[in-house]
Amino acid sequence: MSLKDLSEKFAVEPNSRLDLSRVDPRDKSYFKSRDEAERSLREDAAAINDLQDRLFAEGKQSLLLVLQATDAAGKDGTIRKVFGRTDPLGLRAYSFKRPTPTELSHDFLWRVHQKAPATGEIAIFNRSHYEDVLVARVHRLVADNVVEARYDQINSFEQRLNFYGTRIIKVFLHVSKEEQRERLQERVDIPAKRWKFNPGDLAERRHWDEYRHAFEVAFERCSTEWAPWFVIPADRNWYRNALVARLVRRTLEDMEPRYPEPDFDPEGIEVV
Repeated sequence: MSLKDLSEKFAVEPNSRLDLSRVDPRDKSYFKSRDEAERSLREDAAAINDLQDRLFAEGKQSLLLVLQATDAAGKDGTIRKVFGRTDPLGLRAYSFKRPTPTELSHDFLWRVHQKAPATGEIAIFNRSHYEDVLVARVHRLVADNVVEARYDQINSFEQRLNFYGTRIIKVFLHVSKEEQRERLQERVDIPAKRWKFNPGDLAERRHWDEYRHAFEVAFERCSTEWAPWFVIPADRNWYRNALVARLVRRTLEDMEPRYPEPDFDPEGIEVV
């Protein structure tokens, strides 16, 4: 499936309201079987490594992947599976936690702008500047007019990155409430996973409907031609991983990174 086909199936159209209740988080229709999806993931992960090598060598453009989701949707697992074969030289992954006092003393985009990818790099935001219109909206951390202004500021910020050569794809990992419950319970029941559990996740879970609404508003206001939002069904890990890998691969192929021509004549050069 081409990037255009992926966009038609999974991207949120600009200025449109997506009802997440109408998107099946257990959908698996893109691949014929789990075996096919896992084979596709292996092939796409290898291709991403090759494309990233060209991107790094070319040094003219970059890719930013934004991952957002409710708790336990699998952001970390997605990154490991999709980029597990990618040379780390040109790959950066950032996780944005609660803002520090220093970060709060600046505008909300200050901390993320510093992590935007340089030319030749792929950067992954595990959570991102969208926390400032999601958490802030649900918990009313700032005035309503401030949240409203932030949507336009985000669009301008992303358009600026795009203008200077950064391709942006934003992915929402769409997990069901029941699947989230099972995954959070696993973090309690399995000793090796308890380090991942935060009792505060249960408090956030009580705001499930408010967060869903906040995501829908963010998609409507901030899915643009230069930085589209993609909603990826995430109840099945193998399906989620394969879809994100396919999206990243097709995006990199569309960018057409190329190895630069040498600034010397290789003919006649012999290393002795």
